[in-house]
Amino acid sequence: MNLTEQLLHALKRHGAQQIFGIPGDFALPYFRIIEESQILPLYTMSHEPGVGFAADAAARINGSLGVAAVTYGAGALNMINSVAAAFAEKSPLVVLSGGPGKGESRSGLLLHHQAKTLDSQFHIFKEITCDQVRLDDAARAPADIARVLASCLRHSEPVYIEIPRDMVAVPCAEVLPEAPFPMDPDALNACVDEILETLARAKSPVLMAGVEVRRYGLESKVAALSRRLGLPVVTSFMGRGLLTDHDAPLLGTYMGVAGFPEVTQLVESSDGLFLLGEIICDTNFAVSETKIDMRKTIQALNGQVNIGYHTYADLPLAALVDCMLARVGTQDKTFEITPQVFPRQLQADDASITPTDIATAVNDLMAEHGTMPMASDMGDCLFTAMDIAHTALVAPGYYATMGFGVPAGLGLQAATGERPLILVGDGAFQMTGWELGNCKRYGWDPIVLLFNNASWEMLRTFQPESSFNDLGDWDFASMAHGMGGDGVCVFTRAELKAALDKAIATRGRFQLIEVMIPSGVLSSTLARFVAGVKRLNSAK
Repeated sequence: MNLTEQLLHALKRHGAQQIFGIPGDFALPYFRIIEESQILPLYTMSHEPGVGFAADAAARINGSLGVAAVTYGAGALNMINSVAAAFAEKSPLVVLSGGPGKGESRSGLLLHHQAKTLDSQFHIFKEITCDQVRLDDAARAPADIARVLASCLRHSEPVYIEIPRDMVAVPCAEVLPEAPFPMDPDALNACVDEILETLARAKSPVLMAGVEVRRYGLESKVAALSRRLGLPVVTSFMGRGLLTDHDAPLLGTYMGVAGFPEVTQLVESSDGLFLLGEIICDTNFAVSETKIDMRKTIQALNGQVNIGYHTYADLPLAALVDCMLARVGTQDKTFEITPQVFPRQLQADDASITPTDIATAVNDLMAEHGTMPMASDMGDCLFTAMDIAHTALVAPGYYATMGFGVPAGLGLQAATGERPLILVGDGAFQMTGWELGNCKRYGWDPIVLLFNNASWEMLRTFQPESSFNDLGDWDFASMAHGMGGDGVCVFTRAELKAALDKAIATRGRFQLIEVMIPSGVLSSTLARFVAGVKRLNSAK
């Protein structure tokens, strides 16, 4: 086999299920092999940011490798923001980039797509990936590929693989997976001892599940662990959507002053807060009603565990959870929880639509027709998602980039085969909404709820005096037909319900529902979040 075929087989053995990409001249040789070999299906998109977001979402929903394939320079550098988002939010994304042939720099001419030097792109990606390789030596390539893919899965962070275009078809040996990372069993047992002792002493222990729980495929095990330990479970803002189908004692999502008061009180008063796979960042903890002393928590993240002033290094999260499960027996404890209540039963009348109405309508829809996986963009659409009953969700909750929602939704459908619901604002739709035009080729048919207030409304909440937040009305619904879908613009709650009923009954074409929201109308969750941030900033 040639080098590209061996790389593709290695990707598949390591869990990759598809490739999202955009070709270019430096990438054409390896794209041909991807297409002709059919080792992994290839989905081409319209713009490189969409490629990165789609591949990232596929990685997140399945807890396996996502693959984004691009060309050198103008392609790969166009995807920097998407890869940065994946790095910040710990998503195992593999970036494949074409590259100049080994001898092309000898001409003395600058190569097209070159930025500063031929190595500039490689150095740039070092900042947002955990491992990198240029496959310029066929003898060394199998070991290099194995190392990089192992790093991607071990750290659950992006990696970068550059393929010189004169190397794609050279003969290459098979890629053998790396041996498992060594771990000290004594350190693991000592760590578990201390965790279990800390939780047993606590009067009000709580488990907060974070993104690594899904990244490492641990949701069912964490649910079982919480039941056996008698631990009520919450997710963070970033972790919303975790444990939805795993019989966990799930109360809701912790969002400090912006969230469900019972959840806030439980978390902030806990004397045994177990942060499992949780990124300690501002979007998760900046609006706490009472500042949480992280020194008094148990933190398991990035392959290490911190308990007070003790640190246990080189302990993978999966090994930690497995060891804890082995120690707590098989009997579930009986205890009561009060889960979050979500709005239901939309009043379908002629009143204008608020974000809470959208959440209510979606809850009604899923109660009748079953849950759907969701992809959300950044903005009030994501805060509205906090009022939608628990279902699988991918969203840029920490990195907070715009443009994620639509391509991520397409990534969800490609990765799962399930019809997704996409929540997106008008500002973000202007960036990447046009990726919906690719649905027709691949049979994707997401339902898209476009929050249109003709504004970057979330930004306006922080700086209301600025007119640059105005976006105007683009009449997005009328564009849907030309992209191969159906579009409708709704102004009232009755029209919203009718549009959702029609959308859920229509398969084979994407359904775009442009929801017109009056200027200044926010979800209650976003309003509380903004108020909390402003209050904290004014106190500094």
